[in-house]
Amino acid sequence: MGIVYAEITLKNAADVGAAQRGYIREQDIRGMTVRALVDTGSGTLVINEQVREALGLTVRGQRKSELADGTKTIAQVTEPVEIHWKDRDTACPALVLPDAGEVLLGAIPMEDMDLMVDPVRQVLTGAHGDEVLCMVK
Repeated sequence: MGIVYAEITLKNAADVGAAQRGYIREQDIRGMTVRALVDTGSGTLVINEQVREALGLTVRGQRKSELADGTKTIAQVTEPVEIHWKDRDTACPALVLPDAGEVLLGAIPMEDMDLMVDPVRQVLTGAHGDEVLCMVK
């Protein structure tokens, strides 16, 4: 399978909640649209320090991590980030790898948004068509 990218929007989930409660204006929600590498081998969302700072995300801890090349490292873990792709969204903590060259969209947020990589067309797509299906087993 080749390399697949998708345009996603990231938002500070705490800002979104504050706007919903009327504490800040909606236009004050920190967010950005990025071209993310769709990485089914990555567990979650991976961002770099510049993205973390732009979104104003607080670091909540650290987690041992293993990179694709086998290198072991300690990554910071942020407060939740909202991830939006087309009409789908989810929220999850992000791993911060300071030297990450690009944002990685991993398997857990993809699964939560009912997304998969179409191996023939090499695109991100709905796993069950255009409508999100939440699997409860």
